[in-house]
Order: sequence, then structure tokens, then C-alpha cells
Amino acid sequence: MPQETFVIVGASLAGAKAAETLRREGFEGRVVLVGEEVERPYERPPLSKGFLLGSDSRDSTHVHPAEWYEENGVELRLGTAATSLEREGHAVVLATGERLRYDRLLLATGASPRRLDVPGARLGGIHYLRTLADAAMLRAALAPGGRRVVVAGAGWIGLETAAAARAMGNDVTIIEPEPGPLHRHLGPELSAVFAGLHRRHGVNLDFDQGVAGFWGAGQVSAVVTSGGAEIPADVVIVGIGATPNTALAERAGLEVGDGVLVDASLRTSDPDIFAAGDVAAWEHPVLGRRVRVEHWANALDGGPVAARAMLGREAVHDALPYFFTDQYELGMELTGVVTPGGYDEVVYRGDVESLEFVAFWLAAGRVTAAMNVNVWDVTDDLRRIIAAPAAPDRHRLTDPKVPLSDLA
Repeated sequence: MPQETFVIVGASLAGAKAAETLRREGFEGRVVLVGEEVERPYERPPLSKGFLLGSDSRDSTHVHPAEWYEENGVELRLGTAATSLEREGHAVVLATGERLRYDRLLLATGASPRRLDVPGARLGGIHYLRTLADAAMLRAALAPGGRRVVVAGAGWIGLETAAAARAMGNDVTIIEPEPGPLHRHLGPELSAVFAGLHRRHGVNLDFDQGVAGFWGAGQVSAVVTSGGAEIPADVVIVGIGATPNTALAERAGLEVGDGVLVDASLRTSDPDIFAAGDVAAWEHPVLGRRVRVEHWANALDGGPVAARAMLGREAVHDALPYFFTDQYELGMELTGVVTPGGYDEVVYRGDVESLEFVAFWLAAGRVTAAMNVNVWDVTDDLRRIIAAPAAPDRHRLTDPKVPLSDLA
């Protein structure tokens, strides 16, 4: 009987953790991990945090040591793009022309930054952040300090890079078309907390404004806002979201929406093809709806789930979405999903002003998401509270004297 071959397209965190799980679960067949980048799989959170600030080394970002792949019999094909899928023939076609036959296939192709399509968008000094190479270039641009930095977008990437730029001694302005930072991610209540944080650290915030264009002679020198203002800039960072890399799946005729559509086991409309990480939109068994999450924990958890499902094991991706950030003196973890307009109120335990609190988003009395700010080791309790079948007692929920473990 011929040896089984499992191919993973996307040498990402999700792809690397899937390969690791296949070996840990005893799969003895061929494992091929294909990636467009020349860098072996790495984790992305340090790119806007420790690596950007220079406190984390390049090597510390990698998922596995270089020798791990050979030692575990994982064929690592770097700098190689997959161009098409031949579903009937069970093959992946590479840019080199090679056809990789598979028995099971995992798509872990991630997402790409949304690009600004405005006059001057190709000038030098305009940065997007997705790869290690992007982060290294941005760090070199910011590290001298004393630069005029404009950040387009007040999402997670925008705020984290703004904080890093300020820590390096740069002047920073954030332009955001929404009424405040993270407005679509967290709603107005917590948006105000992050706006206050950045203002206290000297960041200029310009809300209800988009980017209309850039000025410069080869190199950016100013950003033009949708309101007609010109903001001087030596460095521009664009963080306006990302789109899932679904082209390979679309061309192969797989079901695609906002991402590659998969079930709770991360199986696509083709029973031999799976998807995990940023590119996967899966039926979440706890939340009761389809979600696509561009966060580190989703890749960390989803890759192993997909690997077990590929092996025919019982596997369900039921982990609640989780995200963390570090900005200045604020450290935060977010559990669950905040849907703008999908909650009734936000309640707190602790002191919001001193940035030591837990926020709870409530819908019909139930907790749908929770954020702990400078309060640690509570994530497991928060997950249990969100997954609980009944609404918690509101007074106990907001009383710091009541242990969260009692509510969970």
C-alpha cells in the first residue's frame, strides 16, 4: 500500500502546529509543508510587539528550531508558492511546475493586509506589517527616533505600532475614519479607554478621517486626510485590516465567503481538504455561528484540530477566540467576540481609571465577551463564564470580592 501523503499549504503557525500534531498523533506518512516566504514558520504577535521594539530576537519568533523539521520528517518547501489545486487528481501544483499528490490537504494560507489605493500609495516610507521582513524594515525606519510617524488605522496593529513608535521617541499621529480606536472591535466604551491611553502618551488622534492620498518626491513627506488636512510624515504605517487568502480555494471551487468555509472540524466542502488559521471561517459550536478570527490563538488551536480531523479522529474547534495586546503600561487579554450592536451593555469589576479591571459585554444578561486589563490568570474562569448556560448574577459579576472562579 502506498505511503499516505498529507500536504499543508501555508508555512504559518497553524501549518507548523498541524505538522507537529500529525507527528505527535503517530502519523507515519509523508508530511510536506509549503510556504511562499523564505522564512521558516514563525509567530506574528512579536512583529508588532517585542521584535519591533528590539527586545525579541528574530530566532525567538520561530515556531520550531531549524533542525526540528528534518528530525521529525517534515519536508519544508520554503519560497515556493502553490498556484492551483487539482481536486480530482488530489494534487497541489507549485509555481515550479511540480505536482504534489496528497491524500489529505490543509490550507493555512493566512491573510494579507488591505492596501490603500490612493494617490501616492507607492511612495517610499509607507509600511504594511505582516511578515518578519516587514517588521525588520519598519524597526529600521523607527529606531533612530525623532521621526514624524503617521499611522493609518486605529485597530490592533495600528495601536501597537503607534505605541512602539512612541517608545522609540517618535512623534506619532493616528488617522482613523471611525469615531475612536478599536470602535468596530470593542464598541465605544472600551474605545474611549484606548483613546485616553494613547493621548496620555502623547499620540495625536485624528478620528472621523480617512487617508485621501500621500505627498512626496519619491519618499513620503505628508499624508492628506479625507478632510483635506496635510500631516507631515517621514514614516507611514498602514493598518486597515486584512483579507483572507482564499484565491487558491476559490479557483479550486471550494465554498468560500469571508474566508474558506469549514465545519466545526475545519473540513471544507471537499472531504479531503481542510482549512485553519486566518483563512478559515468555521462553524463555532459554542458561539452558534460562523466566525473567522485573525488572532494568534486561533492558529495555535486550529492547526492541531485540523490535523486530528485529517487523521480521522474526533476533533472540534470549540476554543473561544482569544487575543492579547501590550501597549505602554496596559496589558490586556480579550476572550470571546464583541459584535458591535450585538450587546446591551458593558459592566466592569475593578477600576477603569487605574487600568486594572475586567470588562464584560452582556447580551440579554449573558456574558458574550470579557477583557481583563492588568488583571492576570483569569482567562480560564472567563471562558467558563462565557460558555455557561445561564446568565451570571450581575452584582456578583461586578464585585471584586467575589472570586471569578465562583461565578464560573
